[in-house]
Amino acid sequence: MPYITVKMLEGRSEDQKRSLVEKVTQAVSETTGAPEEKIVVFIEEMTKGHYAVGGKRLSDQ
Repeated sequence: MPYITVKMLEGRSEDQKRSLVEKVTQAVSETTGAPEEKIVVFIEEMTKGHYAVGGKRLSDQ
């Protein structure tokens, strides 16, 4: 049973997250042969204050 974690910044709509989960599930099923009903997708959303690039938090930019 594949487990996939998607980490991304907060701010996506429920429709965007729904579409992401559907497409990730399809891609994993197609490439691994795992049945879609056995694929688990986790979405972990981060605030801009908890994410930094080049030593600077995104919330500070």
